[in-house]
Amino acid sequence: MNAPAGTTITPVRVADLVAEGELMPVYVYVVDHPEGRVLVDTGMTETHPLVADMDPRVRPWSEQDVDPAGIDVVVNTHLHFDHCGGNHLFAGTPVYVQRRELDDARSQDDYTIREWVEAPGVRYVPVDGELELLPGLRLVPAPGHTPGTQVVVVETGGRPVVIAGDAAVWSGELDEPQTEGQLLIRGLDPEMVWLAHAHEPWRPSAG
Repeated sequence: MNAPAGTTITPVRVADLVAEGELMPVYVYVVDHPEGRVLVDTGMTETHPLVADMDPRVRPWSEQDVDPAGIDVVVNTHLHFDHCGGNHLFAGTPVYVQRRELDDARSQDDYTIREWVEAPGVRYVPVDGELELLPGLRLVPAPGHTPGTQVVVVETGGRPVVIAGDAAVWSGELDEPQTEGQLLIRGLDPEMVWLAHAHEPWRPSAG
């Protein structure tokens, strides 16, 4: 099934991190679908001593064009700190995450910032495998960056668009896919792939 006409994807830059001396953006994605407004990942809303070495620079939600109150559903591609740090803004809103990812984030030390995962009022919906969240909008497991990583596939009627989180941290990883998740994304023959830490989507090279 394809997503209805009028479905749009909007990148929202919510933070920056310093990684290996380079400034790395942190993007979340808003999918406006006729049957609901979906937020893919929640970025981070504050700093934390555990990640002080990455010099986080937060861009407050109050300065964005997105009102958390208008979000119907949240999807976490995975539960590393820079993807779930805003979950607390969506208390009571269903947050879809792969069950494996939720189990790992809750049980493994040094995996994430656990109090951000377990923020008061956050209501996780554990997912086992693929799930059609809305017509034409699928959650698909894409192991690699973490064993429980998932991506969001938006079927457009042509080639799909993928919101990949960190299934690829930078676009070159999709040029030469290595992990199960990266190979899966390439196998979808996507028109474009939005990444959490890149300003522009990855697109397959011509030829």
